[in-house]
Order: sequence, then C-alpha cells, then structure tokens
Amino acid sequence: MTAPVEVRPADVLLADGSIAVVRALRQSDGPALHDLHESVSDEAIRMRFFSSARHAAHRYVDTMLASESTLALVAEARGELLGLATAEPLDATTAEVAFLVADAARGRGVGTLLLEHVAALASAQGFTRFEADVLTENHAMLSVFARAGYVEGRDSDSGVVMLRLATRAGSVPSARADERDFRAEARSLRPLLRPRTVAVVGAGPGGTDLGAAVLDQVLGRAPTRGPDGRVVVVHPTAAEVAGVATTPSLATAGEVDLVLVCVPEQDVVEAVRDAGAAGAGAAVIVSPEPAPPDPAGRRELLAAARAAGVRLVGPDSLGVLLAGPERVLNATYQQVVPPPGGLAVASQSGGVGAALLRRADEAGLGVHSLVALGAKVDVSSNDLLAAWYDDEEVRAAGLYLQSFGNAAKFARFARRFSRRKPLLAVVGGRAPGADGERRPGGLRSVGVDALFAQSGVLGCRDVDDLVETARLLAEQPLPAGGRVAVLGNTGGTGVLVADAARAEGLVVPELSAALQERLRPLLAAGGAPTNPVDAGVSATPEQLGRLLDEVLASGEVDAAVLVPVATALTDAAATVRALGEARARHPQLPVLAVPVGLDLATTAGPGGTTVHATPAAAVGSLAHAVRYAAWLADEEGPGAPLTDAAEAARTRSLARDLLRRGSSGWSDGSDVAALLAAYGLAAVGTTARSATGAARAAGALGLPVAVKVVDAGTVRRAEAGLVRTGLRTREQVRDAYRDFAGSVGGAPEVLVQPMVSGTEVALGVVRDPTLGPLVTVASGGVPPGLRADQVILVAPVTEADARRAVGSLRSTALLAADGGGATEVLEPVVGLLVSLGRLVTDVPEVAELVLDAVVPGPGAGCQVVDAKLRLGTPLGPDPTAPRQLRSAD
Repeated sequence: MTAPVEVRPADVLLADGSIAVVRALRQSDGPALHDLHESVSDEAIRMRFFSSARHAAHRYVDTMLASESTLALVAEARGELLGLATAEPLDATTAEVAFLVADAARGRGVGTLLLEHVAALASAQGFTRFEADVLTENHAMLSVFARAGYVEGRDSDSGVVMLRLATRAGSVPSARADERDFRAEARSLRPLLRPRTVAVVGAGPGGTDLGAAVLDQVLGRAPTRGPDGRVVVVHPTAAEVAGVATTPSLATAGEVDLVLVCVPEQDVVEAVRDAGAAGAGAAVIVSPEPAPPDPAGRRELLAAARAAGVRLVGPDSLGVLLAGPERVLNATYQQVVPPPGGLAVASQSGGVGAALLRRADEAGLGVHSLVALGAKVDVSSNDLLAAWYDDEEVRAAGLYLQSFGNAAKFARFARRFSRRKPLLAVVGGRAPGADGERRPGGLRSVGVDALFAQSGVLGCRDVDDLVETARLLAEQPLPAGGRVAVLGNTGGTGVLVADAARAEGLVVPELSAALQERLRPLLAAGGAPTNPVDAGVSATPEQLGRLLDEVLASGEVDAAVLVPVATALTDAAATVRALGEARARHPQLPVLAVPVGLDLATTAGPGGTTVHATPAAAVGSLAHAVRYAAWLADEEGPGAPLTDAAEAARTRSLARDLLRRGSSGWSDGSDVAALLAAYGLAAVGTTARSATGAARAAGALGLPVAVKVVDAGTVRRAEAGLVRTGLRTREQVRDAYRDFAGSVGGAPEVLVQPMVSGTEVALGVVRDPTLGPLVTVASGGVPPGLRADQVILVAPVTEADARRAVGSLRSTALLAADGGGATEVLEPVVGLLVSLGRLVTDVPEVAELVLDAVVPGPGAGCQVVDAKLRLGTPLGPDPTAPRQLRSAD
C-alpha cells in the first residue's frame, strides 16, 4: 500500500439537488457517529451489521475511530452527518467496504456518492479491489452497488451476497456518475433557470444605479416583456422603488427562488447568507468584484453560498435572461431580448453575452436563455450543460469561454451533450501571446481544438460564426457528407462561393457527365453545367428551379448553396418561389442561399432555405454542420479500456518511487522500460551494462543490431557519437560498448535493439496545466518543432478518437503503402494511442513522454525504437476525480 493520501473536503450535489460535503472522518465526529448509529432504524442496523444489537454498532464506531488503517469518509450537510463509508484493509490490495446512511437521507444518493469517493481514495492508496458482504434482502444497498457500475463479480451463500468491486472508475462507472450528476444539476439549478419568484436586492430609489437598471428590465419596462412570476424588491428604508412596494429584508420577502444581488461588493457575502436563510436556491451576483480579484474573498463568498445551500452565478455577472416560450425574464442590465427559441447560452463575458443576444436578435435566431457567468465562482458551463441536457426546450447550446475550471469534466460533459444536441463554443484569449496562452507556440490553443474535436464541440471563430451556425443547425437537416453544389445565375459569384467552400474543407465535386447532360438543356445562354452551376444571367425562375431540382435529386451532392443575383432580367418574387418549391421537394438535404440584391429573408419559408449575408458565413456554418454530422456518425463504441488494476497500481507505485529517488529528468533506461512495459510502450531491445552482456543480447535478438547509450543527461546521442547502427557481428557490438565506455566513463547502460526500418510515426505526451494530459501523434523523422502533420488528443483516448486522429494524418498514405492495407498497418498505432491515454490517466506523475521513432507494420504491430520519459509532480486536472462541485482554489 502506498503512503496515505490527503483527503480534501469535497462539496457534492445530492440527488435532490441539495449541497453536501464528503470529507474524511475526524476524531471529533465520535459523538455524531454514535448518534447516527443510534438514530437509524433497527432494520438499518441489521442490514449493516447482520444483527439488531446496537452495542455491536457502537463498539464498531469506537474501534474504527482508533484505527489507523481504516479508510473512512462521511457525508455531511449543514452540520449533520448523513452517512458513513468505511474500507477495512484485508490485504495490501483488497479492502472490505461498508456503508450506513441516515434514515432521513435515504433516496438522496448519499450511499452512491460515498462509494464513488471511497473508491477513488482507495485506488489512490494502492487498493485495487473492494469486497462487500450484503444481506440478500438488503435491496437498497445491492441497488447502490449495481447502479454505480463497479461490480466485477458476485457469489451468494446462506442469505448473503458477496460482491467483488473495482476501485477504479472505468468508462461504465464514470458514465453512470455523469448521468447522476446531470440529473442532480438540473434539480439544483431549477431556481436559477425556472424561478417563480425573483428578488432584487440593492436597487436604489434614485433609479440610476446598477440595481435600478436590473430592476427596470426585470419589471418588463419597454422594450422587453415582463416576467410571469412574482418580483420582490428589497430595500431597508425606502417604501417603494421604481413604483414597486418594497420589503425591508429577504427574511420578510416570503418564498423566493432567485435573488439578484446588486449591493456594494463589501455587502455581497451577507446578502448571500440572507438569500440562503430566506430559502432561495440561487443567487446572481451582478455586483462587481474587487480589482484585482481577491482569492480569499472568493473563497469566503463560495463558503457562504455552500453553507446556505445557494447556487451562485458571478460575481460581476451581466445577469440572466430567460426567454422561453412560456416565460420571459430579463434579469440583466441590457435591453435586447431575441425571439424565443432553442439556443441556450453561457458566457464568461457580459459584453460578449450582450453582443451575442444582439446578433441573435438581428438574425432572427431564437434564444432560450443566457447565463452570464462572470467570475464563475460557482456555477460554470459544465453545470449548465448538465442542467440543459434533458430540457426539451433547449435544442442547442452556445458557450463563450475564457478558461476551463475542470477541462476533464468539460470533455466528458460536452461529449455527452453533443451526442444529443449541438454544442457551439467561442474561446477567448487563445492566440499566441494572449493572456490566456500557457505555452509557447499555441499549445493551449491546439489543445482546446483537440478537446473540441473529440467532444463534438463546434469551435467557432467569433460570435457571428456561432450565431450563423446555430441558425443553420436550427433550420436545416444535417448533411450526410461534405459534397456541395453551388448554383447561381452569374459565373463569378459562384466561383467565389466555391473557393470559400474549398477553403473550409468542403468538396465542390465535378458533376457527372450524365448529370451535366440533364442540366444542359435547362441553362440560359452562356450558362455552364459544371460545379459551380451557372444558369446564365438571363435564366428564368423556372430554369433555376428545375436546375436546383435536378442537382438535389442526383445523389451527387450532400448540400447546395444558392447564389441568385438580382439583375434587370430577374423576376425576384418568381425566382424566390421557384427555388423554394424545388428545395421543398428535397427536405433531407440542407440548402443555403447567399442572395445578391434579392430579399430571401422573408420569402424563403415554403422551401426552408437558410439565408446568409456572405459566402464566408454560409460555407463556414455548413462546414461546421458537416464536421458535426461526421462526428455523430462515428461509432462511439466503449470508453477507453482500463489497464489491469494491479498493473496500474504497480506502475504508479514505481513512478512515485522513482520520483522520491530524484528521477525527475529525462530518462530512457531500464527503469523507464519497466514503467512502460505494462502499457506496451517500452522500446524494443534489451539493456546491458557490459561489453559481454551487450554481445549476448545482440546474439539473442539476431544480428544486425543497433546499440545506444542509455543516459538521461545526453539529449542528442547520435551527435555525441553514442549510437551505433548496423552492427553485424558480436565483436562489433563489444567494440561499440568499449568505445562508449571510453567516452562517458564507467560501465554505461546500453540498449541493444534489432534494426527496424519503415515509415515512422512519433507519439508523445505533454501535460497542460489547464487541459491536463495531451497525447500527440505525428509523422516521424522530423524535429518536433517542425511537425506540421500532427494531431493532438486529450486523455483518456477512446479507440474512435485514436482512429480519427491517425486517419487524418497526411502521412497515413505512406504508412499504408509500406504495409499494403491501411487498416492492418494503422490499427497498431491506434492501440498505442489508446495505451498512451491510459498510462497518463493511471499515472499522473508522467509529465512528458516521447516515442520519437515508432514503426508500424502488419503482423509485427508497432515497434517502438526510442522512448524517453520525464516524471514530475502531478499537474493539471485529474480525469478520474469523483463527482464534486468546483472549489474556490
């Protein structure tokens, strides 16, 4: 067993959306623990201890409190113990787990949360398995274990079920935990997203402060509509504010769901405490926070909110806008309310949020809600994605992000959300040199791109791109592929659209000869049937409609972009009508229009064509839709597979031992080979520490061989003369070793390898402080800084992720040519990428790993020629952390 792991208190959401804390058991909990065991029913005692005798339960409490080996966690809410989880070591890798939950807390998910947290704690301390004995009639506990997904086996004997459980959360437990998190978040955020009563605190009677501006919008003063529920105005002295009678405090306000806090910053914490005392479930802190931000102040604010059971948005929030079909609440200090619709928006910037609302209103894009996150002390985009997931009124989500509080959680939540609804995002501060950049060369930026690509998120350039794409996705079916037809009545405009489409990665295919023959009679003088299709400047509305009909019916394209240009010969109304009727006959294909001089915006309804102002907007949004459809079409398959639990624990223990011995630099020696072996990532060959040993290894491998010095201090061994290749005799191997010994002194460790040839790929790992472990795959044979043909993945990596990455490399054709069939050759690379993702998830001490020369081939799989590793203190988010709310740290 490894050294004890510090257990930090974790705020969690119970199944009913309320807030609790999971923390380590303390000696001071003794009286409360005895009270817990005394307060539960006789049946609960019997189910836990197989006997109704309470003296045995109290004796167990005393024994557990005195134990130094028992892992014990409690769940607590507002000072009351809700439940206890214990794991009693049986041997170095196995512990017996048991739970007791207060009668009043049953059905709130306490046992499941405790199981998740005690399993994570046990895994971190080297335990790979739990055992649990449960009475056959204890259906509640058996259900907790079954639903959590950790069970690996079960036996029954004399009315007792004996369960064997994993301690690591694989893909099934993680997915089920996320499902529970989504449901809990929806309940927790209901007072924010569906409030019945709204209270405004801090609006002054003068009508000129921030609170007055918010109140004005909440009350529905023109041009916005008023709220459906009750509005309470809190003011300690004024009888009325803005014509509304006030109440002196939240305590006298009656039932309140949502509190809008607009008080001076020094009064915010007290206002949040008052909100909790009044029973409010959510508060939006419109008040600004100090500049620069005060971390201690944030911690105090969050602690007050958690103690009061209040979910916080802000501080420094623009507010919230709820514009659903049945309710309108503009609880912001901006006036624009777009038409009701299906796009839910979360924005870290109030200014960007306001701009997005204005742009959506101009474009006629329906909006469901806007939550301006502000300083994001509590509620984040992750929480909102979970809450919106099952909301049938939300048909897509748009995010403006400047940071990731928990990138690993975002990746999981975004992936789940994107499987059901489109998720669009704009990220600020990611250009090289921007404040948000963490690494030279834009690594954080490409890391974000990787996270989005794996999670199905549509990364948009700016607000306009997001709005245009959201509108297309709301109005058009998803394309089956990226083949685009361009149709217009002038050649030049069609060429510009086709160029823009190709620049976005879309395909503008040459139409078949048969289709061109069918189109030719429909053209006006000077027209051309190629793609783009030029109908001719004098084409009639009927000709344009029939051309579109033929192209959409051909099966040769997946979408069409119309570019009708108004001329003196154009009958605008008839053109719009003909194109709309043709489009309506093919509802399964997306059709976009970029009209020039024609007003299609109000007359395209019959055919359902989406109108864009510019070619870039049209093809950019279409390209997003194509990528999203392709991502959805990929078979998801199972999540990233787990390494054998014992092997993973052994590998992490070895990494920790190496770190304790000071091995924090680059290394590729036998220790590295031992660490990588369980994941199939060790370099081929055998190490030796003498000339005789090297010669013996060469004979066993089969000549010719390569010999290189294993030396953490030597970065470029070939330039230093510490690599020899093509050695054909044992004597040459001995001579090489002796030369190395003369160069570096002593008895150096060398790696003897078979000669390997073929097209190389390079794999690697680096840890980003925000995004966590990133896995790379690139064409080999070039220095890392010059690799343009490279794909980055966020760990853990599924087979679908890895297959997409390998298939997108430009060097894929070379790899396939080396071995014949692309699938046969590339599949081992897919396997290595999945293994890399498993390694860096299992062993967070792996800071960087470079597999510079990996040669794939059929039959033999992948041969790793060069593997270098650097260990370090774990950095970045933990992808395996159990469910918990964000902290203020």
